[in-house]
Amino acid sequence: MFEYEIQQTRSAELIRRADQARLAREAVRARRAARRDAARNTAETESHSFRFRRHRFTRAA
Repeated sequence: MFEYEIQQTRSAELIRRADQARLAREAVRARRAARRDAARNTAETESHSFRFRRHRFTRAA
């Protein structure tokens, strides 16, 4: 009987660990998606015109 209880406890612990790992993966995916959406929104609304104001090389005389 004691071995059965140990097996049930181990099984429950493995299930808990799997649930935690799944939640962690979902959180990472959600953060990545939020970052992608934020980057997409800022790229559309903001223009990076400061790059075109400065020339890379000085003008030739």
